[in-house]
Amino acid sequence: MAAESKTAPKEQALRIADRLIQTYPDARCRLNFSSPFELLVATILAAQCTDDKVNEVTAKLFKRADTPEAFAQMRPATLEAAVRPTGFFRNKAKAVRNMSRMLLDEFGGKVPQDMDALVRLPGVARKTANVVRAAAFGLPAIITDTHFIRLSRRMGLTQNEEPAKIEADLMALLPEAKWSAFSHAILFHGRAVCEAKKPKCDACAVADECPSAFKFPYFKKQGDSTAETQRSQRED
Repeated sequence: MAAESKTAPKEQALRIADRLIQTYPDARCRLNFSSPFELLVATILAAQCTDDKVNEVTAKLFKRADTPEAFAQMRPATLEAAVRPTGFFRNKAKAVRNMSRMLLDEFGGKVPQDMDALVRLPGVARKTANVVRAAAFGLPAIITDTHFIRLSRRMGLTQNEEPAKIEADLMALLPEAKWSAFSHAILFHGRAVCEAKKPKCDACAVADECPSAFKFPYFKKQGDSTAETQRSQRED
């Protein structure tokens, strides 16, 4: 059943984090990359696109260009054609080229680790920066992707809707050492179990901690159907 927690929010958040991390010990960034720069490019392309599609595109793209110099010199039409399958290809191509140029002009061609420096780059907001910080540099980061936002609100870990505020809430709830592992684990959980419309609460590792467990219309319909079947059986 759903949890009615009487413990402090930090204690409940830590229990949820620990259990999800244990459930998904191999959870990691699903974008393929061999350098911080490649991950930065891939994460920009991943906006409103699946990781699988991005990996399909970058498998070919990174054979043609895998450095800021190469992308800065690439013709706009060529880059647009290469990233077209990821959607919003003109904006993404422009962001990647301008980001590459800024890295060359201001950062010696190296991807910075500092958050303030990362978010100055074209096409890079806090979520993208946190993906790079966590996966490429091994730094602690809360990655507020779509799954993280949905599940953290569903689990009662935040009441905010804005990614930056959700990030701040979870940073306050969890120890820094858990941030990255929890971010990856909750993403995997959102894909595998806690789906948007039909969460599989009966298969959820943290259902007993989640205030939303078994409270979706989907479960009510299941319950009504079961009750109707039971009534029919009694009448027979």
